[in-house]
Amino acid sequence: MSLIPELTGKADVLICGASQGIGLAVCAALLGRDDVNRVWAVSRHASHAEGLLELALVHGERVQLRDCDARDEMALARLAREVGTVCTHLHLVISTLGILHQEGASAEKSLAQLDLTGLQASFATNAFAPILLLKHLLPLLRKQPATFAALSARVGSISDNRLGGWYSYRASKAALNQLLHTASIELKRLNPAATVLALHPGTTDTALSRPFQGNVPEGQLFEPAFAAQCVIDLLGRLGPAESGSFWGWDGERIGW
Repeated sequence: MSLIPELTGKADVLICGASQGIGLAVCAALLGRDDVNRVWAVSRHASHAEGLLELALVHGERVQLRDCDARDEMALARLAREVGTVCTHLHLVISTLGILHQEGASAEKSLAQLDLTGLQASFATNAFAPILLLKHLLPLLRKQPATFAALSARVGSISDNRLGGWYSYRASKAALNQLLHTASIELKRLNPAATVLALHPGTTDTALSRPFQGNVPEGQLFEPAFAAQCVIDLLGRLGPAESGSFWGWDGERIGW
């Protein structure tokens, strides 16, 4: 299976949120493929991230480490200019950005626990950063084929919300889904071979989920490498006809 539908040559890929968890696992998996030319590994401290440095030692110039805080739009603009001086087209961009209980965000259980700081932190990372990443990389996604995927979460589905709680995380992921769906309509006009996807990787053993893993059913907590491969499998299967849609790690479409 090709990395993305209709890909005939080797791909240039950018991963934002690449230094740990699923992002790092995706980088490692992609670098193991013969159809990947180069991986741009982006995070706030990519140049000092142990896992990325290990990949760079093994894969040399196929790994390009770039420091960028995706919550800073000027930094995203600089990143896009820098990548554009070397690469005229990105075949695949994946955002693994997301916070639940870090950096001012909170997994609220009730309305009483809501505060503006937590809401702003959640939306800045979970919704605003991925769509601004797409905005600034858009000139590099104008050729055929191209896929932009962002990791969302099943709890961002309004129709699937039966338990409540996690106000800012749920709402920010729902906002991300709407932003991606809207962008998919614009990209379809600019590049009919472009695909925009929201993907739920499953509950994965990362810093984001660690405080809440006691409630995860047996067999439903995934290692980052497994989640990464599920994401990659989805990318190979979902093309322009599915652009603007929301999918789970198991290949099942998720309702908005």
